[in-house]
Amino acid sequence: MTLPATPAQTPSASAAGLWKPVLIRATVALLFGAVTIFWASPSVHVLAWAVGLYLLATAGAVWMSRALPVAVPAVMALGGIGALVTQSDAGVALSAMLALLVLGLLEVVHGIRKRDSLARDWLVSGVMSVGTAVLLPFFTSLGAHALLGVTGGGAIISGVLWILSGLTLRHDSKATSDGTAQATAPGASPEAVN
Repeated sequence: MTLPATPAQTPSASAAGLWKPVLIRATVALLFGAVTIFWASPSVHVLAWAVGLYLLATAGAVWMSRALPVAVPAVMALGGIGALVTQSDAGVALSAMLALLVLGLLEVVHGIRKRDSLARDWLVSGVMSVGTAVLLPFFTSLGAHALLGVTGGGAIISGVLWILSGLTLRHDSKATSDGTAQATAPGASPEAVN
């Protein structure tokens, strides 16, 4: 009896190539979160530029992953442009709320429908995005610092989630390409072969 050339648990080629956009998205979220933490008293212009660039960069990372429909990064990009154009607390909050709501809802749907290696991550990230979107209108009257705090908090949690996911995907893809995944496959131990 011979062992199969590839184990049943080998990640698909698309999952193996997914780690780069996932890590890019994590980096974008964590950089934005760091800006929101360390900027002591941001003006409305800082809010607009930070949130606008965050939404645009997230749209790019989501588009690179090709996991969600093309409409999602398009809405995210429009939200980023809206935040940059409005340059007001209410405009930024509305733009970010709509963009994060669309992103979150479709991530939840994707996590429920597709039972792939990132299904749970899509669900958690979607719930975080929807939660951030729902909270934003309640903090609009408190100004730029509060809006950056809410948006940055959601970004940090999502960034940590996505960096763990990206590193796991990267590890799994390297293990598969190195052949180490075969050693961990069921029945792949030398004792199993008689």
